[in-house]
Amino acid sequence: MSGASPRTFSSGSAPTVLRFRAKITAQVPGVAPKPASIDAELVAARAFEERRFRGPIGSMVAAEQQRVLANMIGRIHERTILDVGTGFGRTAIALALGAADVTAIDSSEALLNEARRRAAAQIVKVNFVPGDPHALQFKARAFDAVVCVGVLQSARDWHQCLAEACRVADRLVIFDYPSARSVALLHSAVRRLIGRDRYRVLGRPAVEQALQRSQFRIRSVHRQYVLPMWFHRVIGSRRLTSRVEEVLKRLGVLRRWGTPVTVCAERGI
Repeated sequence: MSGASPRTFSSGSAPTVLRFRAKITAQVPGVAPKPASIDAELVAARAFEERRFRGPIGSMVAAEQQRVLANMIGRIHERTILDVGTGFGRTAIALALGAADVTAIDSSEALLNEARRRAAAQIVKVNFVPGDPHALQFKARAFDAVVCVGVLQSARDWHQCLAEACRVADRLVIFDYPSARSVALLHSAVRRLIGRDRYRVLGRPAVEQALQRSQFRIRSVHRQYVLPMWFHRVIGSRRLTSRVEEVLKRLGVLRRWGTPVTVCAERGI
């Protein structure tokens, strides 16, 4: 009753005026409210993507990642590929643009919805489905290749994730991890000290043993950078980053201390 005057009551003293203010909300029929947890999840994921791929250094990282994946997979056209932990679908969409038959999974329906939107915007077909990297709902050897980028470092059980990727791959498994022989080791230790989310570093012997248990062997390895990414972002120069890292590569430092490590493993039997 927005046009009514406030009621007054007299008790022999100065009149007391009672004012009522109501907030009226309405829900759109058929549209469920979005849980706050979904918004927080999307904000966190977008913040991570922004940190990793923004600016000249971020675009260089993204381009290098796509180049390495393409070289490791080889012929992409009409290959069946599973992208594990797809997030916003960056890798899955890039592979689909190369005419691969791509299925992509993630445990977050919110991220999958955003990935579907991005794929539709680029007019590419990707089968985005919810799934757990620790228990893939596919038959053995269902895909020509399995890609698992940015997953093992934060997975609850990286051995299980890698074993599942190997199980459903007919020929190749391509994955990456922060190297225990690099500046990533210090980064991991600092995150543990301040109570941040898990950031696991791995060594090659442990990775090789895990692959052998699934009857896979390493075919090729690519190490990306020696110096930490925050250093290159502060500099903000693709040219300088390329020159510095090239010098370190020629000196043999990249081969020993570079990170992250991208591995292409093939089925041995």
